[in-house]
Amino acid sequence: MNIILILFAVLIVCFMIGVPIAISLGASAIIAIWFGTDLPIDLIAQKAFTSLDSFSLLAIPFFILAGILMGRGGISKRLLNLATALVGWITGGLSLVTIVACMFFAAIAGSGPATVAAIGSFMIPAMIANKYHQGFSAGATAAAGSIGVIIPPSIPFVVYGAVGSVSVGAMFMAGIIPGVLIGVALLLTAYLMSKKRGYKPQEGAEKFIFKDVLTATWDAKWALLVPVIILGGIYGGVFSPTEAAVTAVVYAIIVGVFIHRELDWKGMYDSFMETILINATTMIIISFSVSFAFFMTLEQIPNTIAEGLMNLTSNPIFILVIIIILLLVVGMFIDTISALIILTPILLPVVTSVGIDPVHFGVVLVVSLAIGFVTPPLGVNLFVASSVGKVKFEQVAVGVLPFVAVMIICLFIIAFIPALSMFLPGLFE
Repeated sequence: MNIILILFAVLIVCFMIGVPIAISLGASAIIAIWFGTDLPIDLIAQKAFTSLDSFSLLAIPFFILAGILMGRGGISKRLLNLATALVGWITGGLSLVTIVACMFFAAIAGSGPATVAAIGSFMIPAMIANKYHQGFSAGATAAAGSIGVIIPPSIPFVVYGAVGSVSVGAMFMAGIIPGVLIGVALLLTAYLMSKKRGYKPQEGAEKFIFKDVLTATWDAKWALLVPVIILGGIYGGVFSPTEAAVTAVVYAIIVGVFIHRELDWKGMYDSFMETILINATTMIIISFSVSFAFFMTLEQIPNTIAEGLMNLTSNPIFILVIIIILLLVVGMFIDTISALIILTPILLPVVTSVGIDPVHFGVVLVVSLAIGFVTPPLGVNLFVASSVGKVKFEQVAVGVLPFVAVMIICLFIIAFIPALSMFLPGLFE
């Protein structure tokens, strides 16, 4: 118990004084080892280094690179055109186009902030120019961007699969229906708010034209093939999720350079440099998160916490509610990757002991933490939307609240109707 108190007290203090997350995780583990055990403190550094020697984790930089290359190669623009043809004619058309485009881009990017940056840089200024409220414009984009980690491919699903020894392919399939459910709920919310505020359909797209949909679909065909290739390849036994990520990179380069002809050498160089910077940050966080989780497992802290939860109640519904509330709070303060690596070893044994499937729980876990992308003070998507849309952070934080409420409702629906997550994986068993 003393070790638990030392570990989490140091972690909380580090967060409160603004120490970077990776350093906070490593420092709290080292101090707990120093004062509470006889273990050598270099154990943390060793585990941080060896934790990155993982074939599954190789998927992360390649999915990041694939998403950036596709954005620079003209794919995001074609997805926007398709979204415009599909929903631009409805009341509040620009906001609906933004959400649909985020859903499409989620199927090729695997990252929430990347989705917000790619779509928001076009759509937030366009909405503001058409007299949409700034907070609503940026808030809708930030909320829709969080779908990027739910609809496959998803970087958090890769991390959860690696940490929890759960099939990444099954996680990808399990995320499709919940991701679409959340997308539809956000669309309905944006429509009702747009109707109340008098936002008009997108200019130049005031009516539905089937021919325009067919034209836009044909123009976006190379983008729409990405999820088919990735999921089809994984479930067809052609390649693993990591190999699928590499395939996506090669595909993005071929489409951007030879088909769309919008990706040049400078664009590729910039894409690789951006990926290196993002991946460096991600991998430092992952390495110390794994060290932190390893130390907790070594000291049987997850078992202690699990026993404490089980002593409170053995009812799976109550346990799931407690865990969801915990995850929503954690997501406000800790980034998704760190939270996944820290909490998966703690919570997975608890939920499996009461009969909850690991794949279903993985979806609940990722969706809960995805809401953290749009809840202050961390709220990465809020900062990205504020930056690319040149909207004050406070306005974005207020504008996103109705969408957060809807996402939480969807989270509980997903949690208590397991079939939404388990239907598609069950077809391929």
